[in-house]
Amino acid sequence: MVRGRLAGLRARLGSLARPRGPESLPVAFDRRRIYVLPTAFGAFFVALLAVMLLGALNYNNNPALLLALLLAGAGNTSLFAAHLQLSGLRVVAVDAEPVPAGAPLTLRVHLRADPARARRGLRLALGGAKTFASLVDGAGEARLALPTRQRGWLRPGRITISTTRPLGIARAWAYAWPAEPLLVYPRPEAEGPPLPQGAGDAPQARLHPAGDDVHHLRAYRRGDSRRAIAWKPSARRGALLVREYEQPQGADVVLDWSTLALAYEDRIRRLARWVDDAEREGRRYRLQLPRQAIGPGRGAVHRHACLRALALMPFAAEGGAGHG
Repeated sequence: MVRGRLAGLRARLGSLARPRGPESLPVAFDRRRIYVLPTAFGAFFVALLAVMLLGALNYNNNPALLLALLLAGAGNTSLFAAHLQLSGLRVVAVDAEPVPAGAPLTLRVHLRADPARARRGLRLALGGAKTFASLVDGAGEARLALPTRQRGWLRPGRITISTTRPLGIARAWAYAWPAEPLLVYPRPEAEGPPLPQGAGDAPQARLHPAGDDVHHLRAYRRGDSRRAIAWKPSARRGALLVREYEQPQGADVVLDWSTLALAYEDRIRRLARWVDDAEREGRRYRLQLPRQAIGPGRGAVHRHACLRALALMPFAAEGGAGHG
């Protein structure tokens, strides 16, 4: 019951606590942003001290009175110690690698503080995600796994940073509310057709053990097929040589929004799948959207640009461009 009342009190206080809206990072915790309340154990500790003091005064027991006063001093000191765990702490940045919608997004919270004072046992909470962090030499990082439901920008919300150290009697906490949104990629189509045929005047090829044309000879590596060994050149060289073939792949792949006869969100999922397929196959590709063309290109930067454009496409309910 005591634990529930304290949680309710903290929740009501949280609605009035600073900050009351998103804010730019970095932020530093000072006395105006840090709140302290007793824990359930702390409430029991206070009740126990009250009984001890009443008993000691009633029976005029000086040793018991001294013990109660010493415990009260220790409890009061723990309030200041818990407050000092957060005082001067800075949340300098939050970031996360984009993930497809439906996958958990790992939010990294970067913390800094004066290295002269250790900060251990800090607890971070956001929604249902919770983790612990400690600062070594004044720096630390905490990771929170956030659920994702849809593509686009995800606003992380208000992060609670708290501690019950050193004695668990009091809980000190403060809030950080990052204004920077995090990107969530579209969820790729689970199963779909292969990549479209390449188009344009930029033919491509890649090295492939089962290709059509010999590209060059290289030194034998363990695991190479015996059928790929070039025996005559190997005999002349005095060392095993292996044929490296070239697999023609056609020209740049064009991933064109207008060629898909699918529902709006299904088009986005199909194109997201094709972007990943093109990267896995090492193909150059161009993404053609209603008001935007990206590429041709390949690699991590190009993939991110394409998936970001797909993630930020307007939702169908907003009258997004390019339904047809």
